Amino acid sequence: MNRRPADIDATGHVRVPKTAELVAAALRRQIIRGDLREGDGLPNEASLMARFDVSRPTLREAFRVLESEGLIGVRRGAHGGARVHVPNGDVAAHFVGLVLQHDNVTVADVLEARSVIEPPAARLLAARRRRRDIEALTAHLDSDEQRLAGPESLIPAHTDFHETMVELAGNHTLAVLTRMLRHLVTGVTMAHRATLPSGSGAEFHEDDLALRAHRRLVDLIAAGDATGAEVFWRRHLVETNQVVLEHFDEASVLDVLG
Repeated sequence: MNRRPADIDATGHVRVPKTAELVAAALRRQIIRGDLREGDGLPNEASLMARFDVSRPTLREAFRVLESEGLIGVRRGAHGGARVHVPNGDVAAHFVGLVLQHDNVTVADVLEARSVIEPPAARLLAARRRRRDIEALTAHLDSDEQRLAGPESLIPAHTDFHETMVELAGNHTLAVLTRMLRHLVTGVTMAHRATLPSGSGAEFHEDDLALRAHRRLVDLIAAGDATGAEVFWRRHLVETNQVVLEHFDEASVLDVLG
């Protein structure tokens, strides 16, 4: 740990990373590259202190950095220690949501982002017209329709269908962005559902309409109608956004704090 590469900050000044940052970077690299996997325990403190030639306070500061990033979980006590958590969309969505709320981004802005990302994915699936994609989406819908009359909300199932559709399109970057948006959109939609009159059947009606739209999309994909799938899915998302936004002010800011 003798090498301490310098960074140039925004003002042009040279900043030498703290030793704890270098230790955190080394461990982070192992996690990201897959050398350390989900649930793996890090070596004990004594071993890591010897490996990096650092003090216990420095090592624990490095742990705090990684813990704040959601890459490790630390349990204190005689049977404690640090265990690895691989990066996931939940952590990313939380931080993205905080950034968006700090920037006063509106609910409408978040919903619009989804309507921009998803329609091209629908086009791609229809253009490919792969049997395995159609079977995966159909199985998803069959399961959702069986749960339609049940007591639980289908909102998580609906957003999962959207996420699955983008994942099947094959662009991993868009899939990650969709997973991040999923958590934000789910929260917004649940807030909308909370405004519906209890016992009115409005929730069942919305779920039924959503499933019909999802089934129609799968039919277009199965028919290989790329343009039709893209146009239909964009229209569906715009109409869904309008329904949800009826219960928010035009300038309503995303709220991820509850």
